[in-house]
Amino acid sequence: MGKKLVIANWKMNLDYYQARELSKMISKNNFKNDLVVAPSNLYLKAVLKICENNPQIMVSSQNVSEYDNGAYTGEVSAKMLKSLGVSYCIIGHSERRLYFGEESKVLTTKINQCLKNNIVPIFCVGEQENDRDKNEHFKVVKNQILTVLDKINVTSIKKVIVAYEPVWAIGTGKTATPYQAQEMHSYIRNLIIEKYGSEISETIKIVYGGSCNKNNAKDLFKQKDIDGGLVGGASLIFDDFIEIVRIGELF
Repeated sequence: MGKKLVIANWKMNLDYYQARELSKMISKNNFKNDLVVAPSNLYLKAVLKICENNPQIMVSSQNVSEYDNGAYTGEVSAKMLKSLGVSYCIIGHSERRLYFGEESKVLTTKINQCLKNNIVPIFCVGEQENDRDKNEHFKVVKNQILTVLDKINVTSIKKVIVAYEPVWAIGTGKTATPYQAQEMHSYIRNLIIEKYGSEISETIKIVYGGSCNKNNAKDLFKQKDIDGGLVGGASLIFDDFIEIVRIGELF
């Protein structure tokens, strides 16, 4: 588990010049912990170049193709990402599941593509609000995790970062309470212990996503099983994002 990891998911925001400026502002800072920045694929090369002299900043893609190469117009492969120097990739974000119909079979393939190319997958899971209302949130998350991780080489699972993002809290201003977040993170860690053993469970990072911001980061990060945050909207605001990163450095 160790140090807190903060991941900035810029989603489909910022133009080229804004992305460059935000990257420059972030890269000028010294950090105790690693952090990950996930810009649009269009800006990956520029962000990598800007951040290359700051060893604490890693760069992530927001998505990857399930295919190695070939006649797949518009797709970007893990091999292509690796050739740029990308070291992380977000996979299975709820928006990809909802708007682009990505299901477990595709997500498994994408994770394996990343692992094959030495890219760290940031694997997102989380329940809808009606799942929680019906008290089925644990069942839903368990299914999302096991249908994917059970098809990945066991020795590689420790390289995967799990991001728990309750869908009802993404971009809504709602946030899981520290108790709710810790409860699910603990459940996920215990699930990994049961399936893959304590060594993998102690190594794997489980981060919280879902309206993580400067006001709730401290209460979230101090929870035993929360290893950091996947930050959306707040990562677009320099001062807010840096404050979240600094909070992570307290633990």
